This record gives sequence, C-alpha cells and structure tokens, in this order.
Amino acid sequence: MRLSLLALSLLPLLTQSTNIVLSNDDGWAELNVRVFYDLLTRANNSVVLSAPAENKSGTGSFDLPATPLIKPCQFDSCPTGSPAQGFNASDPRLNYVNSFPVTAIRYGIQTLSPKFFGGAPELAVAGFNVGANVGPTTLISGTVGAATEAAKRGIPAIAFSGTSGSPIAWTTTPIPTYVSTYANLSIIITQTLIASGKPFLPSNIWLNVNYPASSSSSCSSPQDFQFVLSRINTAFLGTPADVMTCGETRLPRERDVVGSNGCYASISVGRADTKGDASAEDQAVVLSKLWKILSCLPQAREEMK
Repeated sequence: MRLSLLALSLLPLLTQSTNIVLSNDDGWAELNVRVFYDLLTRANNSVVLSAPAENKSGTGSFDLPATPLIKPCQFDSCPTGSPAQGFNASDPRLNYVNSFPVTAIRYGIQTLSPKFFGGAPELAVAGFNVGANVGPTTLISGTVGAATEAAKRGIPAIAFSGTSGSPIAWTTTPIPTYVSTYANLSIIITQTLIASGKPFLPSNIWLNVNYPASSSSSCSSPQDFQFVLSRINTAFLGTPADVMTCGETRLPRERDVVGSNGCYASISVGRADTKGDASAEDQAVVLSKLWKILSCLPQAREEMK
C-alpha cells in the first residue's frame, strides 16, 4: 500500500514523543546516522545517539570495554587523546564510544538514557547502514548487532540498511538523494510502529529493514517505495510456515524483495537471540502493527486475483 503525501506528512503528528536510543556500525560522524537523528528529533522524539567513534562495519556482536583514542575519531570528529566516551560540544545528545556497536548501544541504554530520559529508552534504532544487511550478512553486521543487543535487553529494536552509498562525513553537502530517501523511509516505519502503541514489539524481537538502490534517477523519493513483509533466511523443507499474508504462508526472502524490479523495501521479523527468523505468531504481531504501510510483490498480487 502506498502512502499519500498527506499521510507521509502527518505521520510525525500522529504519535507522541518517544525516547529513542540510536546507534550504527559506520561511526558516529557518518552522514546517514546524523540525518536520521535530525529527522527522528523533528518527528517529536527524544533521541540520543550512542555510536562507535570509528567505522566498525562487519563486527557483529563483538564487545570490548571502550578505550581512550590513540588517533583522531572518524572524519577528525574528535582529537587524539579524547576519552573513551565523549560527546559533541554543541549537542551533548550526540555521543561516541570508542569500541564496537554492541558496546556503544549498551552505553546508550545504561548510561545515556537515564541521563537524558530519566530511565530506559522506549525504542532502539540502528542505522541506517551503508550497504544492505540481508540473509546471512545479519550475523556479521554491527548494525544488526546493536539492534539485537538492545532487543535482548528488553528494548524493541529496528535495524535499517540501505544498498546505496559509501561512508561519508556528517558535514557533506548537499545531502545525497539516497540519504534523504532512506532517512524518510526509516521515519515512516519508525513512526508507524510507534503509532501502533505499546508494546511496540514482542519480547526478544527486532525488525530488519533493507532498502534497494536509490539514486537521483531511480527510487529517488519515498513515494516511489513500497514495503513488503519478508523473512531473513531461506525456508527449506520442514521450515515452519510464516504468517499468512499476500495469499501465502511463506514470506519472500528479504534478498528477493530488495532485488525485485521496482522500489521494494523489505521488513523482516527476527529473534534477537539467534538473529534468525521469528515465528509466525511474532510475524503476525508485526503485520498487525504495520499493515497500513505494507504491500505485496507484483507476483503475489497477480496470484491473489
């Protein structure tokens, strides 16, 4: 289902302020996460960023104590000798942790959230990542590692990843098309989930969201996209059925959704403890919360006629 321009503009107004901890694995000074932070804040949320001081892509759920900087932070965003954890002088809600994504988001949950929210965050979001995280890639993704760490600690979480782009500094101007497009799509999903009410997700559940390539000439606007409920891994003989949707009890793989002709974004429901697919029951909960923005792949729509 496509959202109208009016619906897109009203989404932030239909939800109350939510306390959100934000992280990634591409680094605290990467443009994607800073643009997402700005839009989450503009959508009336209370947000704190707690992300690695350096690019820590592909580090999965590695976890080590943070240490002082022996070289400048990513994109010279903090000098050599800076403390193990630090913040932006002009916005103390922008924080770095000189360690892995898991370490960073835990610092956000345990230390920064009580400081800024007076307690635990209500939602954790990670990304949006530079590069897709589909299928087995979820096992090594630091963005997924951050989201699943939050979910294991009882915080509903979403990992966002986009196919296009490369790591670029937060100071980059003008903002590339893919960055603004992915950021707005991520806001749509986040605000729709928030508007669905608490609990946002079942216990131990996280969402894995992936976007196809976006450029100034293709999939260049949020209005070009449709969201499809998907599964992370390939289903084999004996794999339990998925939730019934689009006339099927087998969800498409997220890899196939993102790789389809057109601008289709995948939303998969995962278990935090395994980083694999959740049960049909948990998928059904997510379907009931996001159905207003979900669609079907063209083949499924044809088979339903």
